[in-house]
Amino acid sequence: MVFSVSVTVRGYELDVNGHLNQAVYLQYAEHARWELLRSCGVQEDKLMGSGIGPVVLENNIKYLRELHISDIVTVSCEFVWGGGKTYRMHQEIRKLDGTLSAEVNAVGGILDLKARKLVSDPAQRLREISETPELLGL
Repeated sequence: MVFSVSVTVRGYELDVNGHLNQAVYLQYAEHARWELLRSCGVQEDKLMGSGIGPVVLENNIKYLRELHISDIVTVSCEFVWGGGKTYRMHQEIRKLDGTLSAEVNAVGGILDLKARKLVSDPAQRLREISETPELLGL
């Protein structure tokens, strides 16, 4: 299932070229990932209480079109589950007219906060604490 949030480009996020700074695209992606978790009832305190936390192990971003001040974009999130200790997340940042501005592909995992190691089945751990696991593709 694909989840998305809306973000408006703010002036202080621009670089000297007058377009969105490259690092801010990753901040938008991170914001959308946290909003997805929150929408499933997986807030930070619930994660901490369960002794786990999400971690990003790898990010790949492809910049396709510039974003400028006051542009409104949607940032999507879609979990791609496989086996093992990691999962993939596919995200798109699109203008309201549908123009694809950037694609973000990430590899993540769920960290056991006490052992400081990835849990063996991240999908199961999120399923256990989520109120609506179907939003997570579970």
